[in-house]
Amino acid sequence: MSLRWRLLAGTAVALALALVLAGLALTALFRAEIDRQFDEGLRHQLDQLTALVEFNPQGQMVLDDTVLADPRWRRPYSGLYWQVDGAQTRGVLRSRSLWDATLDNTADALPDGRVHRHDIDGPQGAALRVLERAVYPAGQPEQVWRLLVAADRSASAQAVTRFGHVLGLSLAVLWALLVAAAWAQVTVGLAPLRALQQAVLALREGRAARIAADTPTELLPLVQGFNAVLERNDEMVERARQQAGNLAHAVKTPLAVMAQAASRDGTPLGAAVREQTEAARRQVDWHLARARAAAHKVFGAEQVPLAPLVAGLLRVVQRVYADRGLRVRVEAIDPAARCACAEPDLQEMLGNLLENACKWARAEVVVSVVSAPGAWCLRVDDDGPGVAPARRDAVLARGVRLDESVPGSGLGLHIVQELATAYGGALALDEAPLGGLRVRLTLPAAVASA
Repeated sequence: MSLRWRLLAGTAVALALALVLAGLALTALFRAEIDRQFDEGLRHQLDQLTALVEFNPQGQMVLDDTVLADPRWRRPYSGLYWQVDGAQTRGVLRSRSLWDATLDNTADALPDGRVHRHDIDGPQGAALRVLERAVYPAGQPEQVWRLLVAADRSASAQAVTRFGHVLGLSLAVLWALLVAAAWAQVTVGLAPLRALQQAVLALREGRAARIAADTPTELLPLVQGFNAVLERNDEMVERARQQAGNLAHAVKTPLAVMAQAASRDGTPLGAAVREQTEAARRQVDWHLARARAAAHKVFGAEQVPLAPLVAGLLRVVQRVYADRGLRVRVEAIDPAARCACAEPDLQEMLGNLLENACKWARAEVVVSVVSAPGAWCLRVDDDGPGVAPARRDAVLARGVRLDESVPGSGLGLHIVQELATAYGGALALDEAPLGGLRVRLTLPAAVASA
């Protein structure tokens, strides 16, 4: 999972958890407030009813509810009820709203001045909240009467439910807005990383030699350290190139002198010296090619246009093999064709292929360049004897020569393969339309600078 999605997922989950907890807490607070207001209103009704209580000389309660202003007291099953219970009888007096029903209240002890609260099932299965207190005639505390008022709680429960729905919808919208804000924050916050990614991509594709992105302070040490590594790597590569060149001059010149001297000696010793000198030259060519290939497994490859490079090499080859009358030609090359590799290496690879084709060609060599996915394919065809499919893999091996009568070290194709692999390319052999060998050199395409 990407860093962006990790941050967004973590933020979304944390916000959802926080908003759910906040929603539960707000709903609980709202329910508690609704209950408090409901009980307060019901207690006010109980106080009003208590103020109307009178007792006759026999100690019987008399309650005239006609002075109560709320019409629900008189509408049957309105949801607002009152009732008076005696010591042994329930519903001695009751509001008209109860009609022929009575409130089945819990008969618990009621100290003086205390108001008890109960939740019971009332008429028609309604959920009722009951407040009750004990009253008795003056001087007759043993004759206790229970005064009850009750109200339907469905309206307050519906209010809590509606509040929960509205709150849930509001919190869901708030969550979506907060996630969108988090997405914008993450996008803006990770923008420098995207710029750094593009800078590294430009470095890999050869469009830049260093990371030059607009880097925030937090990433600046990383970029500076990476650029320092690149500088040291470039120094090491350049030093390796110089050492390889020095080694080539230091070793090849004595080998050439020894080979020339041995060629004038017709003795078995001279033949042995020539053989060993040739072997030593092959090893030098092989190891220099390996060193060059390893040195280029780095960022920052060049962007080499193929058309002028191929044209220049063809002019050299035509002059070298002018005495054979070879026809060396190139098919039209896309001017936009560019390879992501160092120009000296591309010259060596294509030069080896052209030299090999001219050695074996009878009359014609054709060079063409075609596009491949993310790469360019250079094809060198000749009309020579070709190579049997069973022997093509062997031809690419180090030091293998198909015909000892043709001059060469047997390292050309293998060196090309080593260099191509170092750049992420490939070398393949096939049958040419001319009847000879087709060598396909595939190299990564250079991405044009923005």
